Amino acid sequence: MMLEPGSPAPAIDLATDSGRFRLADYAGKTVVVYFYPKDDTSGCTLEAKDFTTLSSEFERLGVPVVGISPDGEKSHAKFRAKHGLAVQLASDPDQAVANAYGVWKEKSMYGRKYMGIERTTFLIGPDGRIVEIWEKVKVTGHAEAVLKAAGR
Repeated sequence: MMLEPGSPAPAIDLATDSGRFRLADYAGKTVVVYFYPKDDTSGCTLEAKDFTTLSSEFERLGVPVVGISPDGEKSHAKFRAKHGLAVQLASDPDQAVANAYGVWKEKSMYGRKYMGIERTTFLIGPDGRIVEIWEKVKVTGHAEAVLKAAGR
């Protein structure tokens, strides 16, 4: 099933470097869930820093932001500490949540095919339904676009 605006958001219950992130804990709130390929790579670092720069604006709106990748909690902790990141980072090592959201896809680099996260962001409304989806995200300006959509 392809997710689209209006679809119920699949459940999320994942470990973070500081506990757990459960989407159900945020019922009644708007939530930003962004999927990214790997900790401490250039695009992923820029995206996490951009969301961190705007974290006080998201907090003012009462909108939590969580980044999800297959990396483990220890990797997330090092990534957050190295770059002073303020966003939660959740670990999806078996890609169960990435598969539920349809972002675990075949990719290609230098002619080699492999499976990985397609950079995608979901804005989930207070009713638990998807409000907006950004696919194949280009990092520059993305966090600002998400903040604008969250503030509507």
